[in-house]
Amino acid sequence: MEQAHLDRVYRRLEEKIHEAEFLVDDAEKRAQVGTPGALAERDAQVFQAGVHLSRLNSEFEDFLFGRIDLLRGKDGRRGPDGAFTATEVADDAIGADRRAEIAETLHIGRLGVLDADYSPLVIDWRAPAAAPFYRATPKDPGRVVRRRVIRSKGRRVLGVEDDLMRPELTATLDGEELVVIGDGALMAALGRARGHTMRDIVASIQAEQDMVIRAPAPGVTEVTGGPGTGKTAVALHRAAYLLYQDRRRYSGGILVVSPTPLLVSYTEGVLPSLGEEGQVAIRALGSLLDGAEATTYDEPAVARVKGSSRMVQVLRRAARGALDNADVPTSLRVVAFGGRLELDADELARIRRNVLGGTAPLNLMRPRARRLVLDALWAKSGRGRHLMDPELIAEARAAFDEDVSGEDAFGGFLQAWWPVLTPRRVLAAMADERRLGRWSRRVLAPRETRLVARSLARLGAAGDGPLSVHDVALLDELRVLLGTPPKPPKPREVDPLDELTGLEEVTTFADRNFSRRSRAERREQERTEYAHVIVDEAQDLTPMQWRMVARRGTSATWTVVGDPAQSSWSDPDEAARARDEALGSRTRRRFTLTVNYRNPAEIAELAARVLQLAMPGMEAPSAVRSTGVVPRFTVAGADLGAAVRAAAEELLAEVEGTVGVVVAMGRRAQARRWLAGLGDRVVPLGSLEAKGLEYDATVVVSPAEIADESPAGLRVLYVALTRATQQLTVVAGERDEPDAAGVPDLLRD
Repeated sequence: MEQAHLDRVYRRLEEKIHEAEFLVDDAEKRAQVGTPGALAERDAQVFQAGVHLSRLNSEFEDFLFGRIDLLRGKDGRRGPDGAFTATEVADDAIGADRRAEIAETLHIGRLGVLDADYSPLVIDWRAPAAAPFYRATPKDPGRVVRRRVIRSKGRRVLGVEDDLMRPELTATLDGEELVVIGDGALMAALGRARGHTMRDIVASIQAEQDMVIRAPAPGVTEVTGGPGTGKTAVALHRAAYLLYQDRRRYSGGILVVSPTPLLVSYTEGVLPSLGEEGQVAIRALGSLLDGAEATTYDEPAVARVKGSSRMVQVLRRAARGALDNADVPTSLRVVAFGGRLELDADELARIRRNVLGGTAPLNLMRPRARRLVLDALWAKSGRGRHLMDPELIAEARAAFDEDVSGEDAFGGFLQAWWPVLTPRRVLAAMADERRLGRWSRRVLAPRETRLVARSLARLGAAGDGPLSVHDVALLDELRVLLGTPPKPPKPREVDPLDELTGLEEVTTFADRNFSRRSRAERREQERTEYAHVIVDEAQDLTPMQWRMVARRGTSATWTVVGDPAQSSWSDPDEAARARDEALGSRTRRRFTLTVNYRNPAEIAELAARVLQLAMPGMEAPSAVRSTGVVPRFTVAGADLGAAVRAAAEELLAEVEGTVGVVVAMGRRAQARRWLAGLGDRVVPLGSLEAKGLEYDATVVVSPAEIADESPAGLRVLYVALTRATQQLTVVAGERDEPDAAGVPDLLRD
């Protein structure tokens, strides 16, 4: 049945593609008419047809993924997508004998498709008519009798799974009783093997998740939930939903901020599969600043200092202090109108203090500094004292400025005395421990200053070299403190033929369309502010990172998802203050996701023990399934690497999908060597890299090492233990103090 419907959908899609191609061909013929009206009409027609073709030609792994069978509603009104709009069941839809006839069947997919008579073949998943597919539950079914998840690949249906929302009814469709296939749609989705990219769960979104996705856009939508509750998936689906609801409002772009590059690559394929791409940027915190990319990690102690809001004051001092270096000139000598003029060190210092009394970014103060230096030279020349006419004074002053500015000595002095500063150069200057000590006095402890300076020693004088994710936030702060000096306008090149004829070259639609695309691409590359900002794993953002993200959404609406129990930041209160400052006075609505769809109960129970150590009293989300497979424990002995490899090999033989091996951050290079040659189904990763990811099976290596990495180590361990959808193996070392069964001290009751 579903295969026949899918065939019909594809036949209709082919018809629509042919229609769009015809429109393009017809538009090209209009170019022969030559009138301005015909050319404008052609342009509009080609543009609309091109957009339509692009959407129709997009290929999805499973274009059609759902179906709902509905009872008759209280009214017969239809919406723009052809579906009935009623949400309540008609009074007479259910007979006294609990029998009912299905009045409407809707298929849910990536895009809406109507047949030639404008009846719905497929309802877009974001349309109001599709909401019952996600929101219906046996407790509150609405009009839904049966919900079916359809698994398809290309044009072939692979299987179906049903949920019966009204088991008490005997429902019929076209005279035949409804049948229920499979063990339930959600359980089927949870049991499938994981790959290296996030599986699109649009077909298995549950009611509490759907409430978040369709929440009103204004203000801030805050979502909390433990591991496996689908926070990341909800955030991405919300991005697609907002674009569907109000594309014009969100044409300014939606930014999704993820904590790590691994999570970006894991999720970046989801939005195209939801029917949205091009308007949403998914960026890791370490690549949020254009031209900077985090490629290394700071030690936890260094990260705590760099992430603290105290660094704002240090960076302000460093930005101004960077003007004073060993090469700064202490005097200025120039020749103007044949006379020699000089400013000494005290005069120059007084001018600099005057300029720095302002609040503008340093690079934007440079024109004022130049003007005040010229003012001081003009006053020393005495030329204005002999003139009484203001116009003559102005002319003399303009000639004086032009004469002095033309001196090579003046240009060289200004470049050395007030250089154009770059964020990277200032950051590199902070590697000098003595200078940083002056800039951080009474802000950082001497030990903290030493840690920061030594961590920045990896940078060259110009700031080139590997950056950490915390360095990127510092660079973004410096970008604001320094400002970008204005660029001189480029003269427009004029074709001599145009000047002679008074005509400009006639452009074609293709030329203009390419130009529009080029401008759009440049705007996307240069975009620093967005219409909506989604922050994933928000509990991990440091105060400095909150400042960086806030600049991208000063006028935006926000969606913030996270879980305090998974925070890897050592001072949650400081981060909370920075978060409140970033979100400002916007109205907030809060949601809590309570169901753990990822972990079987056996794994969730073990992780809950660590949660009680990390955050006593915090309630873990409820697992919805049990596999009967308890976590496995093994003691490494003398060769930790061999034990880890053996555990990974064992799991590879037992699961079809991926195996994540989580180690302390300092063991990442070792883990890659231990697991070399096992294939791409095995993924070695550090404890901080595991956030937001999931695997069919997970090996957690030495829980004590992970817990001791930082003050937030127990929360990081909780995250590591909640990555598996099927099986978990814990490899204990000596520091774990395992008992006779191999269970580490931290994981025992």
